[in-house]
Amino acid sequence: MEIAHLVKNAVIEASTTFREDQLDAYRQALNDETNENTKWVFELLLENADIAKREKVPLCDDTGIPHIYIEIGNEVLLPSCFFQEIRSGVEAGLRALPARPMAVHGNDIERIEQSKGLYDDPGKLVPAPFLMDTVPGEGVRIHVLMLGGGPEIRSHTYKVFHKRDHRKVFGDVVTWLRSEVPMLGCTPCIPAIGIGRTHFEASSLMLKAMAYGDLNRQSETENFITESLNSSMIGALGIGGSVTALGSFIKVGPQRASGVRIVCVRPCCCMEPRRSSVYLPSKTMEGY
Repeated sequence: MEIAHLVKNAVIEASTTFREDQLDAYRQALNDETNENTKWVFELLLENADIAKREKVPLCDDTGIPHIYIEIGNEVLLPSCFFQEIRSGVEAGLRALPARPMAVHGNDIERIEQSKGLYDDPGKLVPAPFLMDTVPGEGVRIHVLMLGGGPEIRSHTYKVFHKRDHRKVFGDVVTWLRSEVPMLGCTPCIPAIGIGRTHFEASSLMLKAMAYGDLNRQSETENFITESLNSSMIGALGIGGSVTALGSFIKVGPQRASGVRIVCVRPCCCMEPRRSSVYLPSKTMEGY
């Protein structure tokens, strides 16, 4: 049960702990911000993060939907129980937090209508379908992402006519974000952006951007997105200020010969991306 135990801990860590680059970004934002009300919000968010980590309680009441991204070394032989171990670990992590009960009872129609109510057990919240890649090497890396509802409501996957100019694509992204971020509420945000050939691929790339994005290492394009949002002066919680976005995460995948690019944009809220990763060397799986 070692895999399940490690995944359980990853669920808890993702849900309760800010990454170091998040903490650095908030401290920098607190130092840069001139709006006193907004500075107070940043102080509260940092205090909230300190309490959550110390007490091992969720960073936010919306504990999110688990999304699992697995990178499998091309020399790895997976045990037959591998995926069930991951599911068991997620279930145990949701119970240990505890996560907010969000799993819906019923058949297809009843679940859509939410007419049969919710399960009381947080562990009934099944993760989204796993996303998997093969990579060089012998180990396996499991990324746990906890995705909250607010950013999902404001997310969008759509086509952009690129006109053979990347500035057209990212300019369109900024235009869309500037219309949606004011309604997000939980700012400062971190836009996560995937650009691919299909809606599925763009969404997958967006998740990978969240898994590997680093606020301390930003590309020129990521800085462009961030600065464009900060110039809106929406500020933390929408109350105004010079920091609307802490940074941006972008992942561009293969492209096709076409006049359009498929773009997935998710304005992660002030608690996100909530993520944690587990690395499993091959020997970890030998005993299964």
